[in-house]
Amino acid sequence: MRFTARGRALAATAAVVLLAILGFVLFAGGGKGPRLIAQAFGGGHASPPPPATCPLTGTPAPGGVVPRRPALAIKVENLPQARPQTGLNFADVVYEEPVEAGITRFIAIFQCREAPRVEPVRSGRMEDPVVLVQYDHPLFGYAGAVPEVMAAVKRAGIHDVNFNVEPSAYLRDPARIAPHNLYTSTAALWAYAPKGQGAPPPVFTFQKTPPAGGQPAASIHLPFSVYSDVTWRYAPKKDVWFRYYNGTVPASLSNGSVINARNIVVMVVRVTLSAITDVNGVHSPYAHLIGSGPAYVLRNGRVYKGRWVRPSMGSITKYVDAQGNVIPLAPGTTWVELLPSTVPVTLSK
Repeated sequence: MRFTARGRALAATAAVVLLAILGFVLFAGGGKGPRLIAQAFGGGHASPPPPATCPLTGTPAPGGVVPRRPALAIKVENLPQARPQTGLNFADVVYEEPVEAGITRFIAIFQCREAPRVEPVRSGRMEDPVVLVQYDHPLFGYAGAVPEVMAAVKRAGIHDVNFNVEPSAYLRDPARIAPHNLYTSTAALWAYAPKGQGAPPPVFTFQKTPPAGGQPAASIHLPFSVYSDVTWRYAPKKDVWFRYYNGTVPASLSNGSVINARNIVVMVVRVTLSAITDVNGVHSPYAHLIGSGPAYVLRNGRVYKGRWVRPSMGSITKYVDAQGNVIPLAPGTTWVELLPSTVPVTLSK
């Protein structure tokens, strides 16, 4: 093909213009220039999607994929005779609630990780379904309960896999004395999950960088009772809070590790005695979790004072500052302390 003088001039001008455009893209785009050029000419690729994150911790999912399964809650005992417990270090979220005679029990919630053994499993209480309904129809493993509690679990749409319903999912530990010897595993209980049910939506708001405000905090003391005199202490090098009893005794697990969490959330709640009694005739306390009250959020060595707010059973608890802004948690595990309003909170810097 032959070009006229005019055609050759136009082609040369177009080439100069194209080179100028390419040079500008390379200069303005910095290190992204080649990628921008490739995309402009159809040879580039879209940015990769953000990595999958665990809904209950905000951390990267194991293997890059969030397990397609519901949340699983297991009720764990916390009497001194029940220590050391097993499996709590695999939970995404743990709630501590007051029960009879000044003792506490845990609701350990799993989703992204599995625990080959969780021990010792104990009975449910009336506030358990109020906590768990926030987790989008989770499974609930426990050692049984009074009829009122089991009826409340059913009304809340929670999948009941307690010992009396699915006994084959539980075993007895011959090295422990009953009733502190019932155990299970997450695999044994997830086997009863409804087919097709996926992961729950997030319950907390996560943010890597600490929000503005807050005050330095080295520890928080929560004296539930002589059985559960709890202190959480911040370890700056690990950026986690470690749990202690009676101020100095590490809350060790059966594998030798000490209970720890990235976030500690303290909900100060009103507690009243219910008409339900335990086997000893002691009335069960009931923590009121609908409404609002003072809250403390501890993360990254700082404490943020605010309020917890939950208008109804169908809503999710929010933790907000004085301006009503949600206080974000650090990505990682969270312990929520349901602390009676009669118990003092002591912070140290």
